[in-house]
Amino acid sequence: MSNQPYDFIAIGLGPFNLSLACLSEPLEGVKSLFLEQRSQFDWHPGMMLEGVTLQTPFMSDLVTLADPTSKYSFLNYAKLNNRLYPFYIRESFFLLRKEYNLYCQWVCSQLSNVSFEQSVTKVEFCPQTQCYTVTCKTPNGEQHYVTRHLVLGTGPAPYIPDCAVQSNSNNVMHSSDFCHRLDELKAAKRVTVVGAGQSAAEIYHTLLQQAVPQGLQLDWIARSPRYFPLEYTKLTLEMTSPEYVDYFYNLKTEQRDWLNQNQKNLFKGINGDLINDIFDTLYAQSLDGPISTTFKTNSKLTNTRKSAGRLVTEFYHQELNEAFEIKTDYLICATGFKYKRPAFLNPIAQQLPEDEQGRYLVSREYAVDTDQKRIFVQNAEQHTHGFVTPDLGMACYRNSIILREILGYAPYQVEQKIAFQCFDLSDVETHSQQKSNAA
Repeated sequence: MSNQPYDFIAIGLGPFNLSLACLSEPLEGVKSLFLEQRSQFDWHPGMMLEGVTLQTPFMSDLVTLADPTSKYSFLNYAKLNNRLYPFYIRESFFLLRKEYNLYCQWVCSQLSNVSFEQSVTKVEFCPQTQCYTVTCKTPNGEQHYVTRHLVLGTGPAPYIPDCAVQSNSNNVMHSSDFCHRLDELKAAKRVTVVGAGQSAAEIYHTLLQQAVPQGLQLDWIARSPRYFPLEYTKLTLEMTSPEYVDYFYNLKTEQRDWLNQNQKNLFKGINGDLINDIFDTLYAQSLDGPISTTFKTNSKLTNTRKSAGRLVTEFYHQELNEAFEIKTDYLICATGFKYKRPAFLNPIAQQLPEDEQGRYLVSREYAVDTDQKRIFVQNAEQHTHGFVTPDLGMACYRNSIILREILGYAPYQVEQKIAFQCFDLSDVETHSQQKSNAA
């Protein structure tokens, strides 16, 4: 165990902590370590579909929005790998998902503060030193690291509704496993996709193209009232801004929860081009006769059970107030991800207060410990900071704040105002002010 503590240790290496690794490594005198239990970086391999792009522009890479001069930018990666001119000729701001993954893997190979095959088993706090000890299981045995601060980037886990889990069937899967099981899905007689977001649409489109013409019956069931497109107009994009995060954070908890339920098309909607591609594929296939597919909106999955070797999925139509069943071979739950506090934090649970719903009490600066200065989170604060939480384009902003809080100075400029809009009422005279002035 080293006697010299790290300034911070980050646990988990998704894009958000990888961005932090890139921004922290060049800082003189800053000692950081990033621990990842996998053997290499691999971003959502189960959804690495051919030709699929990110939903944010290439400037939302790991560093550019904090440091456009960084050697870890996507443009530098493209230049050094002889891909800059092809990227220029392609004339698209949106990176292929496979390309983004390759870029992140290239960045990992350049960093000295990243360590793979480090499975964190526990985190303990020493009041005397005011430091944390992070214990890891590695191929070479148990390792211990000491740090003043922690950044938690383990991310949310795939979420399957309880009513789907209870069937205890291997034929119920999460969308994150789709590519790994594509061959068996294509060989099935019937597949049912549940969900109304981008992943559900990508899975439906893939099976529609590759399996329906060969005889697959394909269902796409959504609880939402329609297949909402991702809203991507510029005044809406201004909501991915420091000002909107400030505005959202200062709302009451009940209002924030309501907004998170009603703003899903701002971050969980379907790319408009993909919706059109799905329709065009259906149109082309209809020239050969009826298509073996079913669409249902307003339909909530309520139960799953096994019967006669098949999977019976039960739904409730929320507008008609009627139940219906679909007998299928596979149920794909494109039902998103849900954050769960890692077990390795149990020894310091008393430092991590929660609200009534078991969620971190996150400060505006992304700290979650009682003192609001030692432990920070990545992508676990949607309930306090809003729909921008999982947005790749806000990673550099959040990491700039986290570095400022840990180091006591701002190595990267932290934007305060970028939007033309003002989301609160600070720029207008309110009725209460008028009454006060009149008095």
